[in-house]
Amino acid sequence: MYQVPIAPFSAGGTRLERILNLLSLFTMAMTVPQVVAVWTQQNAGGVSLISWSAYLLAAVVWFFHGLQKRDPAIYLACIGWIILDAAIVIGVVVHR
Repeated sequence: MYQVPIAPFSAGGTRLERILNLLSLFTMAMTVPQVVAVWTQQNAGGVSLISWSAYLLAAVVWFFHGLQKRDPAIYLACIGWIILDAAIVIGVVVHR
């Protein structure tokens, strides 16, 4: 039987789903300082373009997987990751 997925970042769902939603937000928040550092210090030294490009590619693939599965818990979180990863990748390219 098909079950409608819970809305991402909602109070509903299983305990594990709520923990995963919080971890998703937490890990994105922990990435923001890297974005800020690249753009405010205008120095991308020590930031791996290959790694962050791989993270961006993975987020894009997961986004399309989430769309295909019609799972907003996947594709909405991936929007945040795509924005953060792209900000770092672009920052590295601009400030190297």
